[in-house]
Amino acid sequence: MRVHKLTFAALAVAAGLSLTACQNGDDGTGKSAPSAGSHASAQAGGSSSNGSDQGSGSDSGGSDQTGGTGTGKGSAGKGSAGNGSTAGTGTDASGKVERCHTDELEVTAKDDTIDGDPSGNVAVEFKNGGGHDCSISGYAGVDLKTNSGTVSAKRTGASAGRSILKNGQSIAFAVTYPLNKTGGSGVRITGLLVTPPNETKTVTLAWPGAATLPVTDGSGEPVRVGPIGSAGQGG
Repeated sequence: MRVHKLTFAALAVAAGLSLTACQNGDDGTGKSAPSAGSHASAQAGGSSSNGSDQGSGSDSGGSDQTGGTGTGKGSAGKGSAGNGSTAGTGTDASGKVERCHTDELEVTAKDDTIDGDPSGNVAVEFKNGGGHDCSISGYAGVDLKTNSGTVSAKRTGASAGRSILKNGQSIAFAVTYPLNKTGGSGVRITGLLVTPPNETKTVTLAWPGAATLPVTDGSGEPVRVGPIGSAGQGG
């Protein structure tokens, strides 16, 4: 009886060793069997090379699956933040160039009157110093400060186009006013107030033109302002 027990025990050990050798050895192709753990991890995590680096593709699928290929137009692709369309260009979320703001403009004025002109002319220049493109159009607000009060310029009514100013670029408009040819002291001009189009902040400048306006009862020639881009055109 003891001999039979030893024989059964030896057979059990041999069977166990044979099973272990089959599990740890080759599968007949010269390659080790893959680890079940690493295979599950690859399915759950997706392919790292197809993630945000390929975010510029179209929505061709995989975007709703965990660890998909990331081919949708996400923030790492060609979205509004991905292609830099709004950074440093002055564009808003819709891709339009923002208007020029008072604080971004360098405003200057110079006498632009030519000998023989029936009226005086002043050219007011806006220079873009905001560091990005900006859009400007229409009419600026213009007021002349005088020793008799403020005189508001009237628009000429000329059409006003839209201009895009790159950083450092300038554009000007004309202010025309009646020359004092009466021989009297006239109305002394003490300053020029300019408000860029669609803005509420005003810039105060020294007046570069003739020193006075003629005294009038309101029936004379008014001070006029031309649209943006009208400098040198007489308003």
